Amino acid sequence: MMHLVIVAPSGILCLSTIEKISLPGEVGAFTVLPGHASLISHLTAGEIVYTAEGKENRIKIKSGFAKIDKDHVEVCVETEDKK
Repeated sequence: MMHLVIVAPSGILCLSTIEKISLPGEVGAFTVLPGHASLISHLTAGEIVYTAEGKENRIKIKSGFAKIDKDHVEVCVETEDKK
């Protein structure tokens, strides 16, 4: 299990324990599982898809950054405008 925090200018979008997460990286989407190597990545427009308690959740983003350190995933994003 991993701990996930997703923040945007509007506030906290997610604070959860997750099984996995897929992020829209600059050179393509990548998936993070427990025990993933530490990294920092720029995120591009796309969807963050994460699984928490067996349920798939999606957040559309314009851009952002992700930091993975051991089993902690921290993501700072700019979300799609809601009209």
